[in-house]
Amino acid sequence: MSTSDTRDRGALYRAVDGFEKTAIAVLLGLMTMVTFANVVLRYLFNSSLIWGLEVTLILFAWLVLFGVSYCVKVTAHLGVDALLNVLPSGPRRVLTLLAGVICLIYALLLLKGAWDYWAPYASLDRTAGRWFPTGFEETRDQAWYITDQVPMVPVLRWLEPLINMGEEYEKLPRVVGYTMLPVGVSLLLFRFAQAFVDVVRGKRESFIVSHEAEDDVADAQARAAQSEKEA
Repeated sequence: MSTSDTRDRGALYRAVDGFEKTAIAVLLGLMTMVTFANVVLRYLFNSSLIWGLEVTLILFAWLVLFGVSYCVKVTAHLGVDALLNVLPSGPRRVLTLLAGVICLIYALLLLKGAWDYWAPYASLDRTAGRWFPTGFEETRDQAWYITDQVPMVPVLRWLEPLINMGEEYEKLPRVVGYTMLPVGVSLLLFRFAQAFVDVVRGKRESFIVSHEAEDDVADAQARAAQSEKEA
């Protein structure tokens, strides 16, 4: 999507777009820094950051969840379009819209699951209902769970009176790492909704990666073969 297209969008779109790009860049930078520091410490000083691997795993999980929603935006997800390619434009559009509705339902189900998994670690209640939320049900508090090796960050001490009844965390609480679950799935739902609206408005033809490049390659090969025959 071009810069002009981004400017034409609303403030919410620009804010989400900037947030995603910044977060992905920061996560990649932090992963690189932690891994590089560990390599230097191990081979030059026979030491290591004991929490380095766990932090890298958390950052990588965050990066994957950010990437899922961002790939919806840039149409980078793979898919099977063999049936769509043999259909005329009308039925193809109907099936694309149907796929969009299924994606939205899937994202909503994921969001419920993400909240229900994360909520106990944040001292909150899970939602009631098997498929869609019908309210909240009392849930056993799991806010005291901590990571294995990641030290507590002083700037996050405000979490202790908020969700841990004032008890100090010895290590980083798991709620911090798991917060990316509802955030990431919310972004995915936002991107699916945005893509669906674009398909309805005719600004987008599909939710999966385009095969135009493959068609261009095939055309180029056909022209090269024709040129050889003529020569």
